[in-house]
Amino acid sequence: MIDASTFLRRALLADAVFSGVAALGFIFGAGAFATLFNLPEALLRETGLFLVAYTALVGWLASRAVVPKAIVLLVVIGNAAWTVGSIALLFSGAVSPNLAGELMVVAQAIATGVFAELQYVGLRRSGSVVAAA
Repeated sequence: MIDASTFLRRALLADAVFSGVAALGFIFGAGAFATLFNLPEALLRETGLFLVAYTALVGWLASRAVVPKAIVLLVVIGNAAWTVGSIALLFSGAVSPNLAGELMVVAQAIATGVFAELQYVGLRRSGSVVAAA
């Protein structure tokens, strides 16, 4: 457990808000977004469902003054992997998004990468290890 810096908590909160909005959009607007981006509706809806759980975890971390360092590091690594995976998806041929879909995937990949970087910086700025009670 570590003392979470204000910077880390704000980076986690921003990620939770972004992810929560995306979750709601992908769950309730999967059909519309599938048409708009030429992406599979199931992919969008399942991504939204995953993001509900992710938002809950990251929001919980953001609300804590003391956080498990390993879980925050897992969030950072997960965000970095999501960024790489999103770009890899475009090159994989598994999906055939239109230009709007490609731009959306790239934009969210960049945003997720920025969150990973901000959270990593926040983790480095966080306080010392707190002994478990």
